[in-house]
Amino acid sequence: MKDTLGVVIGTMGAIPCCIICPNPFKEVHQGNVGLVTKFGKFYKAVDPGLVNINPLSERIIQIDVKIQTAEVPEQICMTKDNVTLRLTSVIYYHIVAPHKAAFGINNVRQALMERTQTTLRHVVGARVLQDVIERREEIAQSIGEIIEDVAAGWGVQVESMLIKDIIFSQELQESLSMAAQSKRIGESKIIAAKAEVESAKLMRQAADILSSAPAMQIRYLEAMQAMAKSANSKVIFLPAANQTMGNALNAAMAANPTGESSSAQAEGSYQDFGAWST
Repeated sequence: MKDTLGVVIGTMGAIPCCIICPNPFKEVHQGNVGLVTKFGKFYKAVDPGLVNINPLSERIIQIDVKIQTAEVPEQICMTKDNVTLRLTSVIYYHIVAPHKAAFGINNVRQALMERTQTTLRHVVGARVLQDVIERREEIAQSIGEIIEDVAAGWGVQVESMLIKDIIFSQELQESLSMAAQSKRIGESKIIAAKAEVESAKLMRQAADILSSAPAMQIRYLEAMQAMAKSANSKVIFLPAANQTMGNALNAAMAANPTGESSSAQAEGSYQDFGAWST
C-alpha cells in the first residue's frame, strides 16, 4: 500500500507545478554508483544518470568509485637495529564493490589508514635502517600487498602505497653524514693505492725492458752517434761482446757530415775488448 502510494506521489511530484510532492527522479553523478535501498534494505545498484525511485519507500546512496588518495599521518617507527624514524606515506585506492563498502564497514577511508599505520610499523620494525633507506619501494610494495588482502573484504582495491618521507633525528642525520664522508674518503684512498700499484708495475716493466740486450745496444748506438758528431779524432773501446756492433758504428760515423773521414779499425787482438779509431 505504501509502495503504491509512493508511486502515485512520485508521479505527481514529476509534474513541474506540483511543489508539495517530492520529485521521484534523482541524479547519479559520473564516477559514482547509486545504491538504492527500499525500506532501509539494499535493493539495487544503478549507473550514473537520472534514476526514478519511489520517494516514500526508496532512498539512493551515491558511492564514489574513482581512484582516491589517503594521506597517512606521520608514524614513529623503530627499526630492527633500534633506530627511531618518522615516516609519512600515502595510499591510492578505489572501491570495486560499492555494496560491501557501503554496508560492510562503517568508514572505509579511516579503516584503510589505520590498517596502513599498523602494517607500516610492523614491516619497518622487521628491517634495519640501511634496508629502510635503500629499499623504500620494496617496503611500500610489501605493505600494499598486505593491506590489499584485507581491503578486498571491504570491497576496496589498493592501487599502490608510497612512502613519501623518511625523517631522521638531528643526531642521526649528523651520524649518517659522517659515515658517508668517511666512506668517500676510504674509497678515494683505495683508488689512489690501486693507481700506485699500477704505476709501480709499469715502472718495473720499463726497467726490465731497458735492461735487456736489445735496449743496451740501442743505447750504445745513440752514444756512438753523439760522439761521432765531433770532428776530433777518438778511440772507442767496447766489450768484445759488442764487436758485432762495429758495422753499426762505421755506419753511424759515415753518416756524420762534420767528420772529414771515418773508419773503424781494430788496433789489436784482445779477448775482452775491441777498439775503433776515428
